[in-house]
Amino acid sequence: MAATQNASGSAESDQSSLAEQQQSSRSFNRSVRVAEKERRRTEAEDAFVPALEYFSDVEAGTPLRGNDEFERNLVLVEKVAYAGGLSPEAISVMLEFAMSLRMGTSPCVRVLKCLIPATVVPQEAVVRAVVWLGVGKIPISTQVLFIKWVLTIFDMIDSKEQLRAVYGFIFSFVTEENLCPFICHLLYLLTRKESVRVFRVRKLLELQSKLGRQPFLMHLLSLYKVFCPELVTLSISSRMRSGFRNHNSPWKSALIAVQKRNGSLLASSDSLPLTIKDKRSSRKRKCGHLDLPVLNSLVNKQAQAESPFSRKLVPLVQLSSFTQLLENIHRIELPAQMGSLLGSSLALQYLDCVQDESALLRLNFWLGYALHEEFLFCGDGRASQNSEEALQFLDKLLSTQHFLQEAFSSSEAFLYKFLSVWDGSLLRPQILSLLSNIPVVPSSQIGRLLFEPLMQLFFTSSLFFKCGLMECLNNMLLKWLTWHSVYALEDDLDISLNSHTSINMTLSGFKDSVMELVHFVGRLASVGLQLEGSHSLLLSFILDFYETVCDTFLKYGLPLVVMPPPGVFYPALFSPDPISVDRLAFIMYRYKVNLTSAKSQEKVTEQAFHISRQTFREFNNYVVVMVNCLWNSKMFHPGMGVQLGEELLLKSNVPQYCTSFDLVHHPAFLSYAVDFHQRCWPGRKDLDLNSIKQSKPWSWYLEYLYSQGYDGLKQFFQRDISWKLTAGHSLYTAELNAQLSGEEKQPLASYSFFKRLVHILSPPLFQVSYLLVL
Repeated sequence: MAATQNASGSAESDQSSLAEQQQSSRSFNRSVRVAEKERRRTEAEDAFVPALEYFSDVEAGTPLRGNDEFERNLVLVEKVAYAGGLSPEAISVMLEFAMSLRMGTSPCVRVLKCLIPATVVPQEAVVRAVVWLGVGKIPISTQVLFIKWVLTIFDMIDSKEQLRAVYGFIFSFVTEENLCPFICHLLYLLTRKESVRVFRVRKLLELQSKLGRQPFLMHLLSLYKVFCPELVTLSISSRMRSGFRNHNSPWKSALIAVQKRNGSLLASSDSLPLTIKDKRSSRKRKCGHLDLPVLNSLVNKQAQAESPFSRKLVPLVQLSSFTQLLENIHRIELPAQMGSLLGSSLALQYLDCVQDESALLRLNFWLGYALHEEFLFCGDGRASQNSEEALQFLDKLLSTQHFLQEAFSSSEAFLYKFLSVWDGSLLRPQILSLLSNIPVVPSSQIGRLLFEPLMQLFFTSSLFFKCGLMECLNNMLLKWLTWHSVYALEDDLDISLNSHTSINMTLSGFKDSVMELVHFVGRLASVGLQLEGSHSLLLSFILDFYETVCDTFLKYGLPLVVMPPPGVFYPALFSPDPISVDRLAFIMYRYKVNLTSAKSQEKVTEQAFHISRQTFREFNNYVVVMVNCLWNSKMFHPGMGVQLGEELLLKSNVPQYCTSFDLVHHPAFLSYAVDFHQRCWPGRKDLDLNSIKQSKPWSWYLEYLYSQGYDGLKQFFQRDISWKLTAGHSLYTAELNAQLSGEEKQPLASYSFFKRLVHILSPPLFQVSYLLVL
């Protein structure tokens, strides 16, 4: 026994000793690897300095063939560049060597491809390289490669003032057909108001007549037109597709690798957004555009202070409060990558306060390009749009639009195209929210741009999409009406619906667009309720829309009244949901208030709008139906909106069918009537709901319904129906010119109300005798 214990103890001791040896060996190996890595890095740094000195001192005409020293030094520079990027000094040396062609044109391309910046790029080096373009010895393909490199690292240049100083020299290259697209892109980034001159506009127009309406020329001209509209008389479409292509860059992957190694996020140019991506979320697609660039200042502060070209501009990223923004509001330098503004609240406040048209134009260009490339022109179908990245991008865009309280023209143009290929389920909340933000569309175009694709989606989609679309269209109408109430001019009745666009619309044009939208929703709602069996959820969203429509005159100042179609009114009136009936009563009450106010203003105001007789007829007919249905128990009497043959009603075997939809027997209120009956007559064994229609129980029952929160019914009946108890009778009668005898065993509609209705609301052709049937 003891021997066994000794053996086991010895084995455990051996295992522990072996584990310690292995751990010690691993630690030693790790230390050796770290030391070796540090030694190699030190050797590489020591060898890199002589390599730079070689390229700095090499004389022109040095032969390239068989030059082992050149090959060895260039390989070392490439290794350092792809590992961690080149310092500003190294960029200056290598760029000067490449563009000066000291060893001919062969090594120029190879050197340009390894110019991977680690931090910033000195603007002096870029300007000297641009000047070398005028020598005329550099091949066109190499010049194109150099301009691509400048566009790629544009936001990494420590300052742009010296580049803007040679704007005219850069502009001279637009006449070169192969360079023109890239030169226009560079000029687009460098252009300021003082850069726009008559001779440059003429040159671009001359190129346009020669090359056609090329997108790169049109976008540069559009920027010129923003700064000097009097110089550019050319008509430029606001829904123009992105003009600067996102060319494949040989530096893109290398820059991303350098970012990862250095642990910094480097901003990029308008055409090449570069950010760090997680490998797990990578997608198999050609390009990625949905990553918002980081608002980052890469300006070399010391170089900027020493530079004689410095204009003391303040990079936006250096501001941390709204007070600082106001203090430097006229000295703000925006980043080259305008997409980074979407992630900064201060940047959005700057856009909202300054109304910088050039900044908005650039931001719209970037945004339109990203949306089109990722959602319309993506080669792998729905892969990119299903990702979390696309969801975050659209959410950020929505929050930006809500902050600015208006939509971008680029997102509006994107939506018009995207609706024709959308399946209605992909990113549905975000797409519908974007759709609700679009500005007013002219009535001549709204059918083609919006109604046709939305109608196809509505009739082929689920109930939840129908509800979402109704909510979207309601929000759209709310924003249109809000824009009208804010921007309407009282003098000439012209309205500017979007402060950042040139959309101007007369009041009549705006009314036509709103009316088209309301009628379109009415058609969708009528057919949608039939398809979905008058589903209460869909009906709720539809009533939300008409709660907005009924108050267009008093709440938003728009002289327009549009009644709901019968396909909406009757499903709401006969709905088994009491909330729907109550909301319908509230909507009809608000219609009455708006119509009464409009009619009264028509008598005292010369500019009051005219309400058609058809609108009054529709309103009066709906009121008559509601009162006969809910109050007077005359549902199927002659002259009602809903008429059925007597034989058909008898075949239904429904006793007292005329009372089937009054406030007592209506399916929506039947449970309340039963509960009220049990409370009033707790000892009764038989259920006689007709007893509620007696004088005191009826008034108690109405108060009971009102106490349940049905304020719509309360406002409709208390303000539009007046009734009183007559002497000697336990029932309610209407107030007629002569006292009625009270033959009807039920409350009657007030004649005083209908008299007011006739004289205030009704056209002269409306027959008073028709109302007295009540």
